[in-house]
Amino acid sequence: MNKKEILEIRRQFKESKSTISRICCCYVNHEKEKIMESSGMFLTLPEEELFKYFDIFRRTLSGTLGKNMLNMEFPREQEAPGGTQHFLMQLRESRLEDETLVSEFFDQVISSYSYPENYLILLIYAAYDVPGKSTDSLEMFDASDTVYSHILCSICPVNLTKPGLCYNADSNALQNRIRDWVVDNPMNGFLFPAFNDRNTDIHGVLYYTAKPEELQDDFIEKILGSVTPLSAGTQKETFHELVETALGENCDYEVLKTIHENLNEMVENNKENPDPLELSQPDVRRLLETSGVPEENLTNFDEHFRRAAGENTSLLASNISEPRKFQIESSGITIKAAPEYIDLIETRIIDGRPCLVIAVDDHVELNGVMVRTLSMSEQDRDNRDSNE
Repeated sequence: MNKKEILEIRRQFKESKSTISRICCCYVNHEKEKIMESSGMFLTLPEEELFKYFDIFRRTLSGTLGKNMLNMEFPREQEAPGGTQHFLMQLRESRLEDETLVSEFFDQVISSYSYPENYLILLIYAAYDVPGKSTDSLEMFDASDTVYSHILCSICPVNLTKPGLCYNADSNALQNRIRDWVVDNPMNGFLFPAFNDRNTDIHGVLYYTAKPEELQDDFIEKILGSVTPLSAGTQKETFHELVETALGENCDYEVLKTIHENLNEMVENNKENPDPLELSQPDVRRLLETSGVPEENLTNFDEHFRRAAGENTSLLASNISEPRKFQIESSGITIKAAPEYIDLIETRIIDGRPCLVIAVDDHVELNGVMVRTLSMSEQDRDNRDSNE
């Protein structure tokens, strides 16, 4: 799914457009025991509750694609009877009206989900009548011939409110506040089937995580039957490893700066595309080549890539680039610069020592205080003029 397709489904989570027909809930305590299990028609809930549920469901389809929201595909064996995709298909086709199936799903989540405190599992069924689109991309609500039937799961922590004082209007006095168990924003969840090309894709699922570096491997494997993808942080570490391996001991500052600039330019050129920019093994190799990495340094690159990232793996450019950050660290000193000013930083050998040189103007601050910049001596001016 791309950004536009996710946004289209996300827009349905409001009272005026709601396509949700049924909701099932399961409250689990810290000992993995079911405290409460319920199911019912969604739109019969009080209006105040509907808005809170809508907010949870929207948040389950939020964040950065490739970091918080991950597209996954089911291995072929999981689509056979007894597989994870086959079970989710049964759930969807039952419209969550089969209480035995729903209870079995909750049991599977509880056994595979790792969380030490109380949490709530929400599961909804919805059927979205997908409007057609004209040649100028305008929606035609009377031209729909596709119904996207799907389930959405949201897993939310349930936290005890903090102790404190509150005002009691009946007694006109301050008193100790009653502590309640409150449902927080979702930590994880998934949308099944995927909504690819504005149509049902039963071979795919969209997975959500609030914490990109905590993907819940066991949950992904047992509930979704998919191999856990590389997290955003792991993708960045993998890319750094590939660059360091390619450059070896002669890791040149100018080459690294060029890689940084070229990668950010690729991300910028792709920003209007709803699909995230993926860099396959040949793409990463081409990036290094065009950035000045010598060909002889890339002799074993393909093998290094397979070992570091895996077979047929792509890295998302948004996960490995830092368009708003350019940072240099050395000898306990950190230099940060906006990308548009990185050309002001140079490397030079001064008095036999490698140095970083930063060109400054007449505006220099030290801890917020303006300081006088060093003026150039007559000899320095003469040397400069002669060099020019």
